[in-house]
Formats: sequence, structure tokens, C-alpha cells
Amino acid sequence: MMGSLATPQLLLDRGEGCHVWDVDGKRYLDFLAGIAVNTLGHAHPALVAAVSKQVATLAHVSNFFATPQQLELAERLCRISGAGDRGRVYFGNSGAEAIEAAIKLARLNKGDGSRRRILALHNSFHGRTMGSLSLTGKAALREAFEPLLGGVEHIDTTIEALEAAIDDTVAAIVIEPIKGEAGVIDLPDGFLQRARELTAEHGALLILDEIQTGIGRTGSWFSFQQDGIVPDAIVLAKGIAGGVPIGALITFGAASDLFVPGQHGSTFGGNPLATAAGNAVLTEIEDAGLIENAARRGNELREIITAIGSPLVTEIRGRGLLLGIGLAEPVAAQVAAKALELGLIINAPNDSSIRLAPPLIVGDAELAEFRDLFTQALAAATPQGQR
Repeated sequence: MMGSLATPQLLLDRGEGCHVWDVDGKRYLDFLAGIAVNTLGHAHPALVAAVSKQVATLAHVSNFFATPQQLELAERLCRISGAGDRGRVYFGNSGAEAIEAAIKLARLNKGDGSRRRILALHNSFHGRTMGSLSLTGKAALREAFEPLLGGVEHIDTTIEALEAAIDDTVAAIVIEPIKGEAGVIDLPDGFLQRARELTAEHGALLILDEIQTGIGRTGSWFSFQQDGIVPDAIVLAKGIAGGVPIGALITFGAASDLFVPGQHGSTFGGNPLATAAGNAVLTEIEDAGLIENAARRGNELREIITAIGSPLVTEIRGRGLLLGIGLAEPVAAQVAAKALELGLIINAPNDSSIRLAPPLIVGDAELAEFRDLFTQALAAATPQGQR
């Protein structure tokens, strides 16, 4: 494996529901779900059946052609996002690839030719390709690869900073509704609504990165739907196809007219295999009421974490089944390591935050198992004088 990746923590062999097993047969409760990807958990029958059928029928065609699976998924995404008949969908293979499409969309929003700036937020994460890294607001990830894409400016996540930065030279602002990789950090109250007002006033695009927050994870199909706004575009990936690689850019209204034939494409994006998987996942989410389950189980998780009463836990952030647990001490890595040793997969995105993103199918038994294992992991990392 390339040295760009950290040493893998486990050698995993198989999964079922909310659990995975390593090559030695040890069982783990997966409360990270492949970083919010495995929407239906592991080896869900609906996904297995759809992929098996599609790969035995037609796995790939070039983008010279379309397939019923591709059109069905595009129409479904326009419906659930509210983009409707004016909406358009571009399919890629990953979140980073979808972000690249969003950057090109922003470049096409030229106005009189003076719109050359793209705004993004400090401490944001949009990917690691050169374009998506240019939007990512983490200096430690960017510095080794500079110079990056020109015209991108990072601002503080405050309404005051937004008001000061935006004018008629801004082509777009790209925002995560919740900063997942930063530790599941919520935006300030009213931030998205003010961003919508200002971008509309100045002719800039409001592009939302829903890669981690989309597909039901926060208790609605997309997080922005809880904020009472309509963006110009959203970027998707992760949970769409439950583990089969796919990304998408959805445009709303006039933004749907910016791309013209020949300006963008992808070899594998939107092929019948990936889109059949996406259709199976979205159908199961609707039929099984998994959005409602995400909202309900997210509230129950908050209650469980609060009831543990650990002096380490200072706050719980996020929505639905994307939660960030703030810690009083910089021991997040120790908590995650102890949890893994006990058989619980969680994530430490920084020194003082734990991220939870379990599959949307999570139920009573999994929450009870989480409570027991996480209580032990917190206790092991708590300084003796605080226990």
C-alpha cells in the first residue's frame, strides 16, 4: 500500500448488519459505517440482490449511452432533494470528484466576467484531490501541495466574516452544513440562511457539501432541508450506494443551465452497477423508514451518552446519526483505541472529539452494546482523579 495512508488498524474480513469481523474472527460493533458510507450496514440483502442482479446483467456502458438505472437514480435524487424538474444530476465516482464538478460549475458562474472568487470556510474538509483540497480549509493538509487552485479564499465561520467577504466578484461559496471531519461542528445559528440571502443578492452560487450529511443521516434526506433554504447545488457521495463508489452533483433552478455538453464527464460515473446500488439503497431507506430511524436513534444516542455521566464528555454536537462528542481532555485517540480493543469502532477526528456515524439501521440491541463498550472506553481514558 502507498505510504500516503496510515497503518491500517485492523484486517477486516466480513460484515453483517452493524457488525464486522476481522480475519481472526473477532466481532466489532461498527459505529463509523465506513465514515458514513454503509447506510444500510453490511451485506444488506436489498443491496446484495441489486448489485448481484445488475453485475450479471450490465455492469458498465460508456457515457455515450444512458441506462434506465441511471435515469431512475437521477430522477429520484431530484425528487428527494426538491430540485424537481428543473434539477440536473451529474454522476462521478467519489465525493472529491463531485466537488471537482462543483468547482467547475462555480467557474461557469461568471456574470460579466468579474466573478473569479470562490469562498470556503476555515477548518472545512472537501477532499484531497488538488481542486477539492483547494477548498479544504485545513492548512496542515494543504501546505505540502501548494500552490493550489487560484481564486479560493477561506473565511471564518461567522456571519460577520461572510458579510465582509461576499460581493459581486464571488462566483460561489461552498459550505458543509456540519463540518464532519473537523469533529462534527455545527454552523452558527442562522449562518446558512444568511449565506442564502447574501449569495442571492450578489449573484453567487450557494453550493452545499452534503457528502457526509446527506442521504438521511441527519434525520432528513439532506441537512439543508432542516434549515428552510434552497441551495443552488449540493454535492453528494458516501451513503448514496451503501459502499459502492459513487458521487453526484445536483443543481437547482438556473444553476442547472450552466454546464453545456462537452464541458465535464467521467468514465465510470453513473454506470448501471453503481446507480442500481443507489436505487436499492434509497428505496430501502424510504420503505424501511430509515430517515425517521436516524432522527429517533440519534436522540436516543444523545440520551445514552449523557446518562453515562462521564466527566470527559463536555458536549454532543451534530444531528441525527452524525454526532460529535466533545471531550474535556485531548484523549480522543486513547478513547477510540480502547473502544477498538473492546470491539467498538468509532473515530477520533481530532484530539478532543469523537465522531459517531453508525448505519441508519441501528436498533435497540446495537445501542445497548454501544452504551456498555463506550462507557468502558471513556472510563479507561479518564484521569484517575476524575473518575
